[in-house]
Amino acid sequence: MPGRNIEKAYLPDHYYHIYNRGWNKTEIFLDAEDYAYFEWLLERTLSPEPQKDRKHRPFTWLRDQIDLNTYCLMPNHFHFLVYQRDPRAMPRLISTIATTYTMYFNKKYRRRGPLFENTYRAVVISTDDQLNHLTRYIHLNHREFQRWPHSSYHDYIGAARAWVAAEPLLARFGSRETYREFVLDYEATQRANDAYKREFADSLSRNV
Repeated sequence: MPGRNIEKAYLPDHYYHIYNRGWNKTEIFLDAEDYAYFEWLLERTLSPEPQKDRKHRPFTWLRDQIDLNTYCLMPNHFHFLVYQRDPRAMPRLISTIATTYTMYFNKKYRRRGPLFENTYRAVVISTDDQLNHLTRYIHLNHREFQRWPHSSYHDYIGAARAWVAAEPLLARFGSRETYREFVLDYEATQRANDAYKREFADSLSRNV
């Protein structure tokens, strides 16, 4: 039976929560340069205008097909909230980013083989409540989220970068300050849920 959220329905004009982690839960970001390179891949793929390499060959460009609304990079996994207009856009985005980043990572750290789990997960968002909650869930992934530079949180409470489509979600809250309060109000609840999941996992491991 397929794992949870592996089988995907590629629908146009829908929001999706996309996530994946390192192979066997290993870390996929080992230093600041790794985070920066991954974010640069997102930027060149989703920038307002297509970008070219040094030989003037165009990079894969998907800005007209998909938006990256929210994201967070963690040491061994990532979360994206995207809005895809073209049903082929989501797999193209993940394939482009994952393949290029794996090549970079393997060369830098002199390793071979896959970096990510074989199949990323994707969940179609069906309600407004899910959509609103997911933005704060992603931003709260890092315990120091207000200082963590590798997420879109500061695109929501400050000036957004050109490749992060924060405005459609921010418009639901009326102001950046209202959104900030929306996130802060849930922080304690999410931390309690995280602690419960860790305790549950620990109890399972002790009983194996």
